[in-house]
Amino acid sequence: MHPDLLRLFQERFGAVPVASPLDGDGSRRRMTRLRAGTTSAIGVEGPDPEENRAFLSFSRSFRAAGLPVPEVHAADEERGVYLVEDLGDLTLFRALVAARAREAGKGPASPAGFPPSMLAVYRRVIEALPRVQVVGGRVADYAVAYPRAAFDRPSMLWDLNYFKYHFVRLAHVPFNEDRLERDFQRLSDTLLHADASHFLYRDFQSRNVMLRPGASGDLEPWFIDYQGGRRGALAYDVASLLYDAKAEIPPATRDALLERYLDALARETPVDRDRFRAELPGFVLVRILQALGAYGYRGFYERKAHFLRSVPPAVRNLRRLLETDASLAALPELRAVLERIATDDRFAEPEPPTGPTLSVSVGSFRYGRGAPADASGHGGGFVFDCRGLENPGRDEALASLTGRDEAVARAVESSPGAEAFYGAARALVESHVRSFLARGFTSLQALFGCTGGRHRSVAMAERLARDLATAFPSIRVVLAHAEEPHWGAPPPSARSASAATASLGAR
Repeated sequence: MHPDLLRLFQERFGAVPVASPLDGDGSRRRMTRLRAGTTSAIGVEGPDPEENRAFLSFSRSFRAAGLPVPEVHAADEERGVYLVEDLGDLTLFRALVAARAREAGKGPASPAGFPPSMLAVYRRVIEALPRVQVVGGRVADYAVAYPRAAFDRPSMLWDLNYFKYHFVRLAHVPFNEDRLERDFQRLSDTLLHADASHFLYRDFQSRNVMLRPGASGDLEPWFIDYQGGRRGALAYDVASLLYDAKAEIPPATRDALLERYLDALARETPVDRDRFRAELPGFVLVRILQALGAYGYRGFYERKAHFLRSVPPAVRNLRRLLETDASLAALPELRAVLERIATDDRFAEPEPPTGPTLSVSVGSFRYGRGAPADASGHGGGFVFDCRGLENPGRDEALASLTGRDEAVARAVESSPGAEAFYGAARALVESHVRSFLARGFTSLQALFGCTGGRHRSVAMAERLARDLATAFPSIRVVLAHAEEPHWGAPPPSARSASAATASLGAR
């Protein structure tokens, strides 16, 4: 742990924390979860002072305006460290992956695709965006925007050249330099006609939206990673969310979400719907190209293979744009480049496996009823006993909830020994997944059990299903909780002390 983060935590909360490193994806920032008892915060070490200044300034202004962003607990800008509110681990992306795993066992759905159960969540996210753009745009100090105060012509050309040099060149797609540059200038001319008077989030995608239960119990969006924000056009962020390659949102669902967005936007500021729809394809195009540039840089150059897995769905979005956006006719060289990419077998969707596909069943159960049988008929697999962890069900505030609820998941993950337990379980399962894939096996089971099959086991199973689906896109993850049909009944911890003592057994 960075000693200045330790100092900030002690000064702010008066306690010595335990540190757990977090994955920062492609960011150069280092993030650490700091915990002391029930107190938790995220510590950030940012190597770029200007980026830190932008994030801290925007966060304080947005928070003061009532926008759902993390509170800044403490900061030492001179040393490049700060503490922010811990919003948990459930991103929109992780919720999407978990929903795909849950729904995989209820029909012919594949690991890819957009789960219908996520539609309500996406509606809340897209309806919250206009307040960030409009209200945030009124309070943001663009003097500290990083690296530029507006999404202007230089910003657009940076994105377009990022695509040219880090995807087109690295993938050896042929093009004419002079003609492509002229098309870039024409495209930026078109984009500059849009109203650019609001806050442009810049990277409004599923990994940068956190989900937490609201007062109604529904998952509500909270926003992070807006440090690259600047003044710009509203359509860019809409394109970023609805054409996020990892989400794979169907066209009809995109259209419905766009209407939700426009309704919400109209409550914040006057909007010309027809003009917005006409301008959106240009911003979809520049956003897809920027994303391909990022995938190329991280994948081709930095050799991070998981970024290249986002290329086929991004190219699928590109194909649809080629079919529907008539304005591309005015950009002949760019259109030719995009057509070469769209028809290149290297960027095609992976062929469905011709042999058996590995299906991993992940689930939870209650020890009083016993572990579910392996439905594949092969037997075997893993059973992990969560009863050695502290039981959140003893807390009256958590007793009626389940491990799907953020409060319970955080309580389980912060209990002593939980990270070591989960890390060991995940390592064992992933080792078998690799071996089973290599040997052509078709099924594997991994179960977590606890006293009531409601809290600890559910939280661990949900986490493993998400992590497996992310780490192994080719496998089919099926998530099921044996006690889910009984969750409406009072949990064991809600019964009398004598009955609980008799029935709960080991803790």
